[in-house]
Amino acid sequence: MCADLSRTPRNLLVCERSSFLDEKNRLSFQVEQLRFNYKVSLLLPECGSAPSHLESILNSFSRFYLVRKLPIYELLDKDFLQNAVYQGSVYGLSFGTRIDEDNCVALMPNGRLVLSLDKDSYEMLGFEGRPSRFNHRTCSRFVVPVDLKERSMAPGGPGYRRLLRALSSHLKLQTDFLISHHPGGGAALKALLSRYDWSEHRPEIRRRSLSDLVCPDLRSCDPHSLLEWLGAADADVSCENSSSSFLSTFTCPEQTVTLAAALSVSVSGLLLPQDVQRLVEQLRCHLQQAQTPSWASVTVHGFADSPVSWGDNEHGVLTGGENFYNLLMFQDHTYRLHLATGAHDACPP
Repeated sequence: MCADLSRTPRNLLVCERSSFLDEKNRLSFQVEQLRFNYKVSLLLPECGSAPSHLESILNSFSRFYLVRKLPIYELLDKDFLQNAVYQGSVYGLSFGTRIDEDNCVALMPNGRLVLSLDKDSYEMLGFEGRPSRFNHRTCSRFVVPVDLKERSMAPGGPGYRRLLRALSSHLKLQTDFLISHHPGGGAALKALLSRYDWSEHRPEIRRRSLSDLVCPDLRSCDPHSLLEWLGAADADVSCENSSSSFLSTFTCPEQTVTLAAALSVSVSGLLLPQDVQRLVEQLRCHLQQAQTPSWASVTVHGFADSPVSWGDNEHGVLTGGENFYNLLMFQDHTYRLHLATGAHDACPP
């Protein structure tokens, strides 16, 4: 039987309007809370190519590393803890694993290690955890959160010894692992990388010039229609809804204008919140230099299979896996922020 395509998975969308000039705006905090980002999509109107100052920011996004078959107990190595976890922020995420059926691992910049395990692996590990909030009728998945900066988890401490023994003897968990460090970069990870097969990567940048882009009134457009239109523009989906098209019946929301030119840019990889912050600041400068009223849109997508979504909250795919936010910035320093996640995840900040 065919699925009912008119019914889409439920999701949770939080909308906020504020100004960069408002000292109480929480944008920096909110950007930091989505820690594992795999794509940033940028849309600029009346722009054929990225200005040099924006191009410089895009090219300066932090490099990241892919470590093949990394034993997870290596994240408890004393030198790694001292030189990376305790000094700055480590962003680490298992690669090629699926949150609904595989064992997944995340090492967060605040020093928290999160293991999302199936029941058999959890029982083999023998370390305290909790049932996943995404279990159905039976408890088939568990989450083990560990604060590596806690006193008991210091090398030699009782919690440290128990977890090290569990990961090196009971559950010999290993996975391909994406990792980055701020601000030390590869230098802070050198000792760990030297012991395994690894490769260095730069975020991939793609640019696309758009012409005759039909655009809604961004200040009055409702949030769901706005996000749908931005998604269509990013995916190069036409809004014409012509009778000869069998791919899409999407039409642009009412009160439209046609942009003679626009620039769509996407950056993909393990992207750090610090780089997103710098991009936002540079876009503010870009808007202030524009000769005519303008705007800029930034959409940041989190990894669908990350064990965490916003902050330290557990993330689950189920039927959706939404894990992103969109920032729509205007020339008068105001902005609209849309934060989205799956209906079963915790509410974004």
